[in-house]
Parts: sequence; C-alpha cells; structure tokens
Amino acid sequence: MFAVIKTGGKQYRVNAEDVITIEKLDGDAGAKIEFAEVLMVGEGADATIGAPFVKGALVKAEVVEQTRARKVIAFKKRRRQNSKRSRGHRQHHTVVKITDIVAG
Repeated sequence: MFAVIKTGGKQYRVNAEDVITIEKLDGDAGAKIEFAEVLMVGEGADATIGAPFVKGALVKAEVVEQTRARKVIAFKKRRRQNSKRSRGHRQHHTVVKITDIVAG
C-alpha cells in the first residue's frame, strides 16, 4: 500500500519503510512524527482519493537525521564594470523513515 502526502509545499509518494528527504521539520533523530495531510491512500482499484485530504488517513514516520543540501551558488557579474557578487545557500532538510500507513 502506498500514500501520497503533502509536506513543505510538495507532494511525496511513499510506501512503508521508505526513507525520504523533505523540507526541514522540527525534531531530533529518533523523534516520531505524523503526516495528517494525506492526498491519496491505497493500491490499485482500492485507492482512496481525498478531496483534498483522505479523512482518518495518517502516515507515521521517524526522523532519521537533520541535514543540509549541497551548496547552491548565485553568481552575478556585469561585464566590463569590475562588478561581481557571489552568494551561497544551503537548504535545511530532514531525512525521515516511513514506519506505517493508516488508511482512513
């Protein structure tokens, strides 16, 4: 059975025992979290599609680690003006392991 959850402004298709990287959530490694915004749950013909969410559906997960993405460099240069600007950014991420999917 799989579920489609919404978190961090994105949608993820998850199965039990999947390990996914999502936008930062609060919690240390080992913390239990739940995703209540389940858009779809089931398998094949038994799939339930929410409007917008499936009532009573829940996806339980455990935080594996808090990490950061690779550095993204924003470099701006104006030609022939000796003007340039470099700026870096590293997005914070949370790695979670899906432990259970509860269909509503």
